Amino acid sequence: MAEHDSLAEQFEAKRGHLRGVAYRMLGSLSEADDAVQEAWLRLSRSGGSGVDNLGAWLTTVVARVCLDMLRSRKARREDPLDVEEAGRMPSSHDPEQELLLANSVGLALLVILDTLEPAERLAFVLHDMFAMPFDEIAEVVGRSTDATRQLASRARRRIQGSPAPRADRSRQREIVDAYLAAARDGNFDALMSLLDPNIVLRADHRALGRGAPAEIRDAAAIAERAVKAGARAAQPALIDGEVGVVVAPRGKLLMVLKFTVADGKIVEIEAIADRDRLRQLDLAVLG
Repeated sequence: MAEHDSLAEQFEAKRGHLRGVAYRMLGSLSEADDAVQEAWLRLSRSGGSGVDNLGAWLTTVVARVCLDMLRSRKARREDPLDVEEAGRMPSSHDPEQELLLANSVGLALLVILDTLEPAERLAFVLHDMFAMPFDEIAEVVGRSTDATRQLASRARRRIQGSPAPRADRSRQREIVDAYLAAARDGNFDALMSLLDPNIVLRADHRALGRGAPAEIRDAAAIAERAVKAGARAAQPALIDGEVGVVVAPRGKLLMVLKFTVADGKIVEIEAIADRDRLRQLDLAVLG
């Protein structure tokens, strides 16, 4: 019994690290906790016999569990709920705790990680975020060390996007940041100052909810919608090489906003929530 208690204490000392690994792999707090619990069950059954480096052993177990969960998720992936329904979905965990975790990783990064193949995601997370050697990661994914290194490299390129910044990207970023700040603060006047009087908002069938028009040409109406939405779970990101916004409750991509800026004003916003269209977008994290 004393030996089991000691093993439990050692596991608890590493729980935070394991949870961090699992969350970055899965993007879901409940699934991350399930993966960590599975690692404890396997450790408890084994009694720790033959384990020289408990931290490395547990990290490997959690990684394998997460990889299986990602592959299962990919195999049964379904279309999401409509935007309005998804926004009302309850979380099985404390939403504030999950939001803190998501913000610590970066909502945009979580969104892009979710577009990677399971093995690419695992290789990138374990190597680039937790400095695990490629030869150890290779054992988890069942590839050679060189092939595993290529997995991480492909993921890195996808996450970083195009290395050639546009000359006006910094100005785009300023305007998008100002738009998000005004929406979060409920500052109608500040939003109106950013919008061109002839702005048009275009949206697909999922983005604005049932019965909403596919096109709005009224700056005041667009500003009112932004205030009402409050920019919850929204963060700037590169979308097809331009600065836009990803809306990702708990790190799950729900919608993107593409902005067209001219003469310091937003002249067009395109809201995209259709899954097929979202998969075709080139998303990258802003530096």
